[in-house]
Amino acid sequence: MKKILTAILTASIIALSSPAWSNDDALTSNNGGVSSLRGLYEISDVNKAEDLKRVQREQQLIDRNYVQQPPMIPHSIRGYQVNLNANKCLACHSFKNAGEMGATKISVTHFETRSGTTLSDVSPRRYFCLQCHVTQADAKPLVENTFTPVHSLR
Repeated sequence: MKKILTAILTASIIALSSPAWSNDDALTSNNGGVSSLRGLYEISDVNKAEDLKRVQREQQLIDRNYVQQPPMIPHSIRGYQVNLNANKCLACHSFKNAGEMGATKISVTHFETRSGTTLSDVSPRRYFCLQCHVTQADAKPLVENTFTPVHSLR
């Protein structure tokens, strides 16, 4: 008898807690009708890839918009390899090569560990440059931007 009551109670709870599905066109099987910047699409839909954005080959240093902003990369980095085995950025920006290459030296902060110990080589947490530094592409903004730089940096 207890098993039958338990089964009926469980079935009732499941039936009452299930959402009532409607035939609304906005609801789809994958995204639940949630609109995103892409619009109302199935998550499984594959969009046509956009054209690659044009990055100027060489340009002036790009002004920073806020204090402690990582500098933006003023040149194309297409084909640069930055992985566990190689870091193309260091070929020009390391302390050893920067003067000869006419490039900006990497900051001394890139040689410090989290605990503040100074290393003789780039700290592992700063080795992957593209985590913080990005190129500036000639692309239209995805969303409206009303950001204004810090007054003292203008």
